[in-house]
Amino acid sequence: MRIFLSASIRGGRQMLSTYIEMCNYFQNRGHEVLSWHVADPELEKSESLLSEEEIYIRDMGFLEKSECMIAEVSTPSIGVGYEICSALQRKIPVLCLHVPEANVSAMLLGDKRIICKEYHNIDDMKEKINKFLNDTNRL
Repeated sequence: MRIFLSASIRGGRQMLSTYIEMCNYFQNRGHEVLSWHVADPELEKSESLLSEEEIYIRDMGFLEKSECMIAEVSTPSIGVGYEICSALQRKIPVLCLHVPEANVSAMLLGDKRIICKEYHNIDDMKEKINKFLNDTNRL
């Protein structure tokens, strides 16, 4: 599947190791991660060469080509929220993942179009991703 991975960039990169783990997992299972840059440890350097408009056009282009979105939402991010809303408008299935201690927005938790799942460790996260991808693939 073509996956749009969404995760905090300017909102904070404290979950970067999780983003890297997710991206590697998708790629190792044969999926195409269109927004792989989210898991790039050098992202700030490369994105500083782009204008905000170029970033927007790139990301919305990736979203348009995606078959699903998987968002790590433990770190609040306005951009991730914007991308989730954009995915929903395009009828793209959305899975939001978060750690138990995260203060996830009620707007995400309350929207029945979004699948929100708490995970306790990387293996638990992978199980939830597999179920979502299997269910999405059946649509």
